Amino acid sequence: MQPFIDVDLPLPDRRDGKVRVSYALPADQRGDRRLFVTTDRLSAFDKVIAGVQYKGQVLNQLAAWWFERTADIVPNHVLEVPDPNLLVARSARPLPVEVVVRGYITGVTSTSLWQQYADGARTIYGHPFPDGLRKNTALPYALVTPTTKAEHGGHDEPVTVAEVVEHGLVAPKLWGQTVEAALQLFARGQEVAARAGLILADTKYEFGLDQHGSLMLIDEMHTPDSSRYWVVDSYDARLAAGDEPESLDKEVVRRALLATGYRGEGPPPTLPDDVWQQTSARYIDAFQRLTGTTFQPGAYPVGPRILEHLHVA
Repeated sequence: MQPFIDVDLPLPDRRDGKVRVSYALPADQRGDRRLFVTTDRLSAFDKVIAGVQYKGQVLNQLAAWWFERTADIVPNHVLEVPDPNLLVARSARPLPVEVVVRGYITGVTSTSLWQQYADGARTIYGHPFPDGLRKNTALPYALVTPTTKAEHGGHDEPVTVAEVVEHGLVAPKLWGQTVEAALQLFARGQEVAARAGLILADTKYEFGLDQHGSLMLIDEMHTPDSSRYWVVDSYDARLAAGDEPESLDKEVVRRALLATGYRGEGPPPTLPDDVWQQTSARYIDAFQRLTGTTFQPGAYPVGPRILEHLHVA
């Protein structure tokens, strides 16, 4: 079976992201709506690298699961999930920043906390860091490290919490609400992950405004695409041995790309099939551990199945 890479639906106002395709739906009593289709595409270094079987379903269903369990912290855009790869959502005006929350010093990319720290930086994203920190260890408290939202194909640019307001990206009061919501969501995520035997090391949130101008959570949350998940049982032993944590996310792809010398410039290299098989298995494992349910694979090809379920939306 081939991964689900793209879809062409008979709906207006198509918008393409790295992983999701969205379309406008007719408004109803709840206001303007959009249909989000989550594909199997995987991105790394701000580039779409390949497709990973069942990845889109994991992202869509796991995000919906998390949205339901965090609505008491901040409202979200979810209305219905008519298909494993479909989400019907309230329309939103996205804020022009992504809100990254980090609980550990880690990472392999040039924008990661660890890479910048290892290169000698001691003030990163506006936050001071002492000497003597070890890779993959917990920070004293969670840090918010925003980035701008690049156009499709571009690179996100880091900014500090203060610069978001100074540059006029988000109004001060709204930005304060956004940061507080992100920190509460991250704390909830870490608590739930811990009960599932996982460490939520860091994650990314996207926020927008509804038709009344109120803040709401959009896109996805706490999935293996937007988060780093590590296995608790092996964490201490691997840290002591100087090994990387056992991860249930796309870090295996980042490391495989780096091993070839690729850092996002030019066409990505072809990776072995076992990298994609491992990634699919890790995404499914994360889903099952977090939700406590058995993953039920949707039928492939995905496109015809989606067309059958469009009438529900």
